[in-house]
Amino acid sequence: MSRGYRQDRLAEEIRRIISEMLLKELKDPRLSGFISITEVEVTRDNSYATCYITVLETQKDEEAKAKKEQDVLDGLRSASGKMRGKIGKELKLRRAPELIFKFDRSEEYGRHIDEVIRGIENGNY
Repeated sequence: MSRGYRQDRLAEEIRRIISEMLLKELKDPRLSGFISITEVEVTRDNSYATCYITVLETQKDEEAKAKKEQDVLDGLRSASGKMRGKIGKELKLRRAPELIFKFDRSEEYGRHIDEVIRGIENGNY
């Protein structure tokens, strides 16, 4: 069954509020750099909102990249109470949804698929 119109509107407003807070309000050094909220999915009962994030990282070292991603997740989790408060206040919700943060790996997966296709075209596979 598909999501309802209300969940879609609520998800988009949550995405907007969190993105705005990342730009202007949150001063946590773990949240430095370019962090983007790509999508938000809200459960049918509006009790949970899963926020998919991407981090633009210039480092090629996988270990440093993984540490940065973990720092960002820790920073977002520590700021989730403040985010929930602002979401509840701005959207006039009695109970703001609990925020769950996950990394959006679709871009990496897309790059991998492109590499496989190029490999097939070049006869490497």
